[in-house]
Amino acid sequence: MKRGFYTIMSAQFFSSLADNALFVTAVELLRTQGGPEWQRAALVPMFALFYVILAPFVGAFADALPKGRVMLISNAIKIVGCLMMLLGGHPLLAYAVAGLGAAAYSPAKYGILTELLPASQLVKANGWVEGLTITSIILGVVVGGLLLRPDVSSWVLDSLPWSYIGVHSAAEVAITILVLIYALAAWFNLHIPLTGVAMRPLRQDPGRSLASNILSLLPDFWVCSQRLWADKLGQISLSTTTLFWGASGNLRYIVLAWGAAALSYDTSQASSLVGVVAIGTAAGAILASMRMRLDNATRVIPLGVAMGLLLICMNAVSDVRLAIPLLIVLGGIGGFMVVPMNALLQHRGHNLMGAGRSIAVQNFNEQACILALGALYALSTKFGLSAFGAITVFGLSVAAIMVCIGLWHRHNCRHHPQEVARLLSIARGN
Repeated sequence: MKRGFYTIMSAQFFSSLADNALFVTAVELLRTQGGPEWQRAALVPMFALFYVILAPFVGAFADALPKGRVMLISNAIKIVGCLMMLLGGHPLLAYAVAGLGAAAYSPAKYGILTELLPASQLVKANGWVEGLTITSIILGVVVGGLLLRPDVSSWVLDSLPWSYIGVHSAAEVAITILVLIYALAAWFNLHIPLTGVAMRPLRQDPGRSLASNILSLLPDFWVCSQRLWADKLGQISLSTTTLFWGASGNLRYIVLAWGAAALSYDTSQASSLVGVVAIGTAAGAILASMRMRLDNATRVIPLGVAMGLLLICMNAVSDVRLAIPLLIVLGGIGGFMVVPMNALLQHRGHNLMGAGRSIAVQNFNEQACILALGALYALSTKFGLSAFGAITVFGLSVAAIMVCIGLWHRHNCRHHPQEVARLLSIARGN
């Protein structure tokens, strides 16, 4: 790998670790403040909110500046969200601000890979990114869960003079530590080298206001979306990753709720189950990076159907000894499926419109799916749907939609064979 790749990986690791620990902490903060169940479920769609709203703009922003600087600014915004929680802001609003930072971070994080590396190394690089991200998810939920344990939080509070800075509860200690982790990620951002790729400045018309110039990005985003959805490989990879992240994004909270319902776990204990899923996902991502090639990415589509059906099996499990291997296998299937599809999507997007813009289109679709499914789950919870019912709906939806995506790709291969063959040839580097 080229110089700077491991610096990018380090920055991504610590930023993602803090993101996931913050989710567990926000859930507990709402619980201790007496917030209803639907508000805890609403954390997931609130984090996705700015991904959807700002999607037409963050891609162009990521392409207009060196991506290391964009990642630095994004981590600073996440710190602002943490400080809002510490200063008494509503956790839902503060977590949405952290989501704003994540929305700006993502196009730069993935886009810099296509600037730094050749297409032949994208699957391997994505395996590293996803594997390290999943590792950070494991450690993030574990760290968040540990800091919320009564014995650990009491020891931390007694060991350092937290009260002098107005920190008194376990959740507040956790958030303060997360600010320091985000700061460490920002330090790595400062050391990401320039890739040498020409920037694409934001459109500036001296005769128009700043707001008009910003709004002029909307037609550009719409054109980029049309290009990606019209591409015979881009549309398949985009629909697959959209569904995967829409389901898995909400599965983080569903696993917490399922742990409480099926195993009688509290937030700290149930957070470890999210880490178990992440272990499997990391293993699947690493295996995919070693075994899969970019031009074979569409062969993983049947795994999405299997993943959806396996989700439903969770409802029959009430013993943690059975739950752990099931969750590992579930995560492994997802990791093996998403890595080559994500790499294929990045490859097609980079060729069609530029890295930042293509990742922004990807984020818009994926986070819109998270937002829609999360809002549906939060509303369903408010009106009495159990965790078991939510898992059944998610599993059936994932399996059914993946069947449709498989039929869509088969239709493309049958009716547009020359175009599909040409695109696969490009993916092979021919």
